[in-house]
Order: sequence, then C-alpha cells, then structure tokens
Amino acid sequence: MSEQQLAQFARTHEWRIPFDASPRHLAGPGDVRHVTHGLAAAGWRRTSDPLSTQLVLTSPDHRYRLDFTPGNGMSAWWRLWAEPTDTERSWAAGFGELVPAEILSAFTDALIAPPPQRPSTPLDVLDPAGWLIGARGAASSPDATCRIERHADRPDDPRAAWHVEVSDPARPGSRIWHAHFDAGTPVHLVTAFVTALADAAPLQRGLYERTAHHSVTQQRSTVTPEQIIEAHKTRLNTLRALARAARRHSTTAAAVPGPSAAARPAPRR
Repeated sequence: MSEQQLAQFARTHEWRIPFDASPRHLAGPGDVRHVTHGLAAAGWRRTSDPLSTQLVLTSPDHRYRLDFTPGNGMSAWWRLWAEPTDTERSWAAGFGELVPAEILSAFTDALIAPPPQRPSTPLDVLDPAGWLIGARGAASSPDATCRIERHADRPDDPRAAWHVEVSDPARPGSRIWHAHFDAGTPVHLVTAFVTALADAAPLQRGLYERTAHHSVTQQRSTVTPEQIIEAHKTRLNTLRALARAARRHSTTAAAVPGPSAAARPAPRR
C-alpha cells in the first residue's frame, strides 16, 4: 500500500455525500478497494499484467490467490483459491459482480486474522439477526431477497458447501448476485462473510448509485466522508499489524528446532 493509493481513495470519497443504503445486500458493489487495499496492506502482491483488466493478487506465502475479472461474462467476477498444505486441503470460493465490497472484505479480512477461539457456523449468526431458518440448513433474509443454503452429504457432516443467492422476489429466477464456498472452505471464513451479510447496519453509497437495486432504501447518512476515509485507514493499519504478527509467529515456529538425537531418550533394551 502506497500513500498515493490511499490518497486516490480519499479523493474518491471526500467529495461524495454518503447515503445509507439498506438492506446492505442490495446496496451494490461499492468501492472494490475495500477488498484490494485490505489484502495489499497484509502483504499481498499483484501478480497479473498491470495493463490487463484482470487483477490477480497473491498472498506472501503463495498459498492464496484472488482473481478479479470485471466484465468477463462469467457468473463470478471474484474468485479466491487456496492451495493445499500438509494439514489442509485446497478450497475455492466465487462471488458475483454485484457483491458488496464491504461484505466480501469481511471474508478476506478473516483470512488474514487468526481464527476465532469460539467457532460458530453461519446459521448461528442468522437466527439472532432475524432471518428465517428453514429445514436442511437453509435461511432467508427478512425481505426474502437473500437465501443461504448449506449443502452436505449428511446433516451432521461438518464439511459442507455454502451458497448465497440474492434475487428479486418480483422477478422469479432473476439473480442479482451470488457467492459460493466449496466444502473445503474453512467455516469461520464463511461465517465472517455471512455475519457481514446479515448485519442490519446500512452501507454508505452515493445517491442513486446505478448498481444498487431499485428497491434499496437510501437516506442521508450521519457518517461523514472524513469518517469513511479514516475508518478505511484504521482498518488497513489493523490488517497490516495482524499480518506482521502472523509472519512473526510463523518465523518463530519455524525456528524452533525439533528434538535432537542427543536429547532423545536412549532406546529401551
């Protein structure tokens, strides 16, 4: 992250009069730099052609890769891949064009932060948020425009794929945006995404933003442009600190030697 990039973000938002848009899943994509700046602050690097419309960001350990391909004609404009390790399998997630950047960034932020000590599932956060929980691991938003489904071979199987679908109830079959997490995706990452999705707080958008759904409610926000810019900088500093702490922990763990031959007890005869 450079000072010039932060200055460009500030210039975009300092002149806009923010309006609160709700429900947030209909607010439109917003500023994709909520996602890309967060990953850059954590040390992710652009590994795609700078002159290409495709943006590829790769994590410092080269395990994770995020692709953003706007206007590709495919259902998912965002795709994130995780390579397998000795202890974890590979997984992938995809997100549609109009996914709000603030909701997607909750997923990528959780990738940088350490997993919570008390893990929860997506359905755990939807019930208290007032969503309608149905049978077989499905839930619907209060306005019936968003549906979340859990897909597993068995109801008690801890490994499951999750699918999010936002559609227009007045037009059956019309999808606004979607998100899909395959069965290998760590559940705390899916929960972070769903928690941000179900948050009743509005998202800030420009008035009459063309990518917002026509049924979204907008009203003048009490949040100022300066507060939006400052919150962005604070979040980036937090992510930068989390990434540094994770690297120090990884380096320390790698430096701890295994038991030497001299330290091992003599074999019993």
